[in-house]
Amino acid sequence: MTLIIIIAVIALIILWVIGVQRKLVNKEELCKNAMSQIGVQQASRWDALKALAEMTKSYSEYEYKTLSDIIAQRRPITAGSTSADANAQENMLTQAMTHIMAVGEQYPALKASETFVKTMDSVNTYENQVRMSRMVYNDSVTAFNRIIRMFPDSLIAGMLGFTTREYLVENIGKDQMPSMKI
Repeated sequence: MTLIIIIAVIALIILWVIGVQRKLVNKEELCKNAMSQIGVQQASRWDALKALAEMTKSYSEYEYKTLSDIIAQRRPITAGSTSADANAQENMLTQAMTHIMAVGEQYPALKASETFVKTMDSVNTYENQVRMSRMVYNDSVTAFNRIIRMFPDSLIAGMLGFTTREYLVENIGKDQMPSMKI
């Protein structure tokens, strides 16, 4: 009888460990998926910025070169990327947008171009999609980190090597970015 009780307790502990591990993997995959979504949205913004850079070429070769140099620094955001990677790319996007807006101010004909206006609208759309993806990522990180930090699941998380993830932070200089309204 004692042997059966010991086996039952061990079986329950094993089932609990398996359940916690599955829960951790599920939440970790949600975090990775959310980071990938940020990458997809940022890639769309980079493509739109590249199109805007091409439009500036006929107005100013120097500005085109500057924007091309910024765009060349682009690094894809994938499921394995960190919040620091995503924030670094966001900072570069902000820098590129600041340059593009400055070029638009210098060349009113460019700013008035229907193609420029449509492309800027798409950049704004992608900006909103990235913002939403960042919120989803932070929500996923909250759920994941909560499991890792709460007892008794924290015991299993530590044994299996799961660690907390960093949140994405809002770009501090972003509130200083010029308006993209045409």
